[in-house]
Amino acid sequence: MFKGADLIVFLRDANDENWRDVLKIDEARCPPQARHQAVFGVCSRNVESWLCCQCFWIASKTGKQPNEFRVDDPKGIFESAIGISRSDKREDTIANLIKDAPLRDWLANPSFEDFYEKLWNQSKFFAGCSLENLRQSAA
Repeated sequence: MFKGADLIVFLRDANDENWRDVLKIDEARCPPQARHQAVFGVCSRNVESWLCCQCFWIASKTGKQPNEFRVDDPKGIFESAIGISRSDKREDTIANLIKDAPLRDWLANPSFEDFYEKLWNQSKFFAGCSLENLRQSAA
């Protein structure tokens, strides 16, 4: 169905909705014949909730205090900390943060754990694709 693609990854925010409910709706929209080629992920609240779930790590990367990131919605403090503006989304900075992120620790977030598990399972089906099993290496 997704011509030329091995896998399509859909990732979005739940905002104020329950991430599991949003995930079910998104998955139901995917045609059954294409579901084997799709991975859906929904961030609890927003992606900043994943980026800031380890407040000491993100504080060390931004020069802020860890307690500044201990809020229900860290989007505002995260954007301020890395200097996101309307004209500069700081995409390279965010990409570098994600490359260095303590993903194993992010598994404590149920929405990230669900997304990671799906990606890890899919990685087994593609030659040359390897994704570290963070659950196994954490034990």
